[in-house]
Amino acid sequence: MNVVVEIAGQQYSVENGTTINVPLLEGKPGDTVEFGNILIAGEGSGVNIGTPYLDGTVKAKIVEHGKDKTILVFHKKRRKGHRKLNGHRAKYTQIQITDINI
Repeated sequence: MNVVVEIAGQQYSVENGTTINVPLLEGKPGDTVEFGNILIAGEGSGVNIGTPYLDGTVKAKIVEHGKDKTILVFHKKRRKGHRKLNGHRAKYTQIQITDINI
């Protein structure tokens, strides 16, 4: 069953056993987290669309926490000699979907 779930304000399309990176969540590796904001669920021709959400839960296991690649942000003002380089690394949590209940 394919499900679109909202996690930390972003939408992810997941199936049972899928591993995805999401914005940093609280918890330790090995902990179980549960999400209830299911937007779309279905398989084949039978698709259910929530208004705004469907009843059900998606359970996932935290695999690890980490940091993404460095993103460089360059600022420049032409003809002024102003140049500035900033960068950051976003933190993420890798989760594995274990159970989908609709």
